[in-house]
Amino acid sequence: MFARVNWRHFDWVLLFVVMVLCGFSVAMIYSATHNSPDLADYWQRQVNFVGIGLVALFLIALLDYRHLSLLAVPSFLVFILLLVAVYFFGDTQGSGSQSWISIGGTLVQPTEAGKFLIIIFLSWYLSWFRDSMHKLPYLVMALVLLFTPLILVYIQPDFGMTITYAFLGGALIMVAGVRYRHLLILGAAALAIVPLLASTLQGYMLARICIFLPTDNATGQISAPVLGFLRTTFSSLPSECVQPAANTAASYNVDQALIAVGNGGLSGMGWVQGTQNQLHFLRVRHTDFIFSVIGEELGLIGAALILLLLLFVVWRVLRIADQAPDQFGKLLATGVAALVFFQVVVNVGMNLKLMPVTGLTLPFISYGGSSLVSMLFAIGLAESVAMRHRKIEFF
Repeated sequence: MFARVNWRHFDWVLLFVVMVLCGFSVAMIYSATHNSPDLADYWQRQVNFVGIGLVALFLIALLDYRHLSLLAVPSFLVFILLLVAVYFFGDTQGSGSQSWISIGGTLVQPTEAGKFLIIIFLSWYLSWFRDSMHKLPYLVMALVLLFTPLILVYIQPDFGMTITYAFLGGALIMVAGVRYRHLLILGAAALAIVPLLASTLQGYMLARICIFLPTDNATGQISAPVLGFLRTTFSSLPSECVQPAANTAASYNVDQALIAVGNGGLSGMGWVQGTQNQLHFLRVRHTDFIFSVIGEELGLIGAALILLLLLFVVWRVLRIADQAPDQFGKLLATGVAALVFFQVVVNVGMNLKLMPVTGLTLPFISYGGSSLVSMLFAIGLAESVAMRHRKIEFF
C-alpha cells in the first residue's frame, strides 16, 4: 500500500504555495479576532490545525491512491447510511441545519467528509465504466448515485454543501467523456423541474437568493416579473424578497462586506487597521467573510495576490491530473481541483455580493479545523497521484 514511494515526483512547489496561503490565514485570523476576548486564541488554534492538516497531507500522499478504489463502494454506502441516520436522529447544534450525529458520544458531521467520498466514488465509477459512459443508461446511473446524497443533504437543509456536491459530480462527469447530446437531454430535463425544486427552498435559502438579485433603483424592489414568479411559486416571501434593500439580518453581512472591500482601495488600510473588521461591524469575519478582511486591510493588491495563489493551486492540481497514469487518478485530481475552485468562486462571490451566501469557506484561509484539514487532505490526495504520475517532470 505504501510501496514504491518516489519523493522526487512530490510536487514541492504546490506544497510551498499552500503553506504560504496557510501563513496568510493565520495572519488574517489574528487580525480578525485579536481584539475579541472570546476569539483571541483562534489564530493559535489555526496553527494547530495547519500541523494536523500537514500530517494528514503526507499520510495520504504516502498511500497509493489506487488502493482507494477498493474502498470506494463500501465507504460510499457507509456515507449514505450516515446521512439517513442524520435525517432520523441528527442534531442541529443550534445552526438550523440537522447535519450532526452522535457516534460514540462524539458529534460528527458526515457532509464534510462526504465531499471526498463523492470524489473517490464517482472517480471509481466513471473510470470502471469508462468504455460505457457514452451510453445513456450508465450516465443516468451515475446521476442517480449522485442524487442520493444530494437529496439527503438538501433536506437537512444544507444548501451550500448541496450545490458543492452537484458541482463536483458535474465536473467529474464532464471530464469522464460523456456525449454532449446526452448532457443536453439531461440539462433540458433539469430545467423542466427547476420550478418544482424552487418551491422546496427553505425560507433562509430564499432570503439569501433574494438579496443577491438585482433591484430597481427607483423602488428598491426585485423586477416585477421575477417578483411575480416568486409570489406565484411560494406561499409567503421573506422581507428580503419584498424589499431587498432593507437592512435585514440576511443582508447585513453582505452589505458590511462590500463596505470593507471598498474601504481597502488599492493598497489597503494596513494589517489590523481595517475599521469594519476591528470595530466588529463585519460579523463572522474570521470564517465566511475573511476575504472582506483581506480586501479592507491588504487592498486590491493583497486580495489579488491571494486569488492568484489559489488559482495557482487549482492549475497545479489540474497539471497533476493531466500527468496521471490512469483514469482513476485523473478524475481524483480533477475532483480536488474542482473542489478548491468552486469554493473560491462561491466564497469570493458572496463577499462581493455576486452570489448568494452559502456558508462555504475560503480554502486554506478561513478559520476552522474541519475545513482546513479537509483541504490539506485533498492536496495530499493530489500529491498521491503526482508521486505516481507518468515520467514527465515539473519545473
